[in-house]
Amino acid sequence: MDFRTLQNANRRKTIGLLIAMGILMWILVYAALTFFGGATTGIVPIAVGISLISVWGAFYGSDKLVLKMTGAKLLQEEDNPKLFGLVQEVCIASGLPMPKVAIVYDDAPNAFATGRNPEHALIAFTTGILDVMDRDELQGVIAHEMSHVANRDTLVSAVAATTAGAIAIASDILTRMMFFGGARNRESNNNPIALVFSLLILILAPLAALLLKSAISRKREALADATAVSFTRNPSGLRKALEILARDSTVVKQRSNAVAHIWIESPLDAKSVSKLFATHPPIEDRISTLRAMESL
Repeated sequence: MDFRTLQNANRRKTIGLLIAMGILMWILVYAALTFFGGATTGIVPIAVGISLISVWGAFYGSDKLVLKMTGAKLLQEEDNPKLFGLVQEVCIASGLPMPKVAIVYDDAPNAFATGRNPEHALIAFTTGILDVMDRDELQGVIAHEMSHVANRDTLVSAVAATTAGAIAIASDILTRMMFFGGARNRESNNNPIALVFSLLILILAPLAALLLKSAISRKREALADATAVSFTRNPSGLRKALEILARDSTVVKQRSNAVAHIWIESPLDAKSVSKLFATHPPIEDRISTLRAMESL
């Protein structure tokens, strides 16, 4: 498939996954009403409110927050004119404003972008990636990260995190109520099959939400690869960059769950017990897709 086909496919899949998360929330509400009765209707708004405060506060200050969490230092153009020139080239090709540029002093080759919108974007590079990649490879990395900015992936991640967080909080509260005898006070549905089904939903909903959130992240990474090619018209640059990352075994020092998903190569996916929980597609699959684009 060409990059336009891949872009459209990944956008559709992202929308479908977000809709699935919304459906999961409503299923959780139904299960709560079935198991506990109408007394639990106020829990979901509380869970959504807590999640909104925690996630969207971080969303609006994402560039500053990520700087602190990764130890990245802002650069001025005179600090690295060549790097700024490459970023400016991609900005011209994409029609995006110039982002802030930062560096992370880390030998592991990696990069990330963040920011709530293109006007508040930040792109950062480790010293390791600047040392090992040539101009075309680095341009491919920049295009990938600027694609996240163009596709508003920080916003998409915030929506997914809010929904997943609300599901987790609501499920936790309802499960605690269950263990403290909340169901015994219920005067509604006495159907044992419905009760068992509702109980399973309460327990499994957070896991399902996490799986959907990870799937959304993987689709946004695939979308960023395709969008990067639309900016550079050079799939080989990004493909070679990913090959370098695949061969390298070093891992960035700042690899907490809070920021692992924003790196071009997640430092935690290798430790995932299943690919279903990975935030990035397998790097070999990404390389194969880009190689196929080169032959078009």
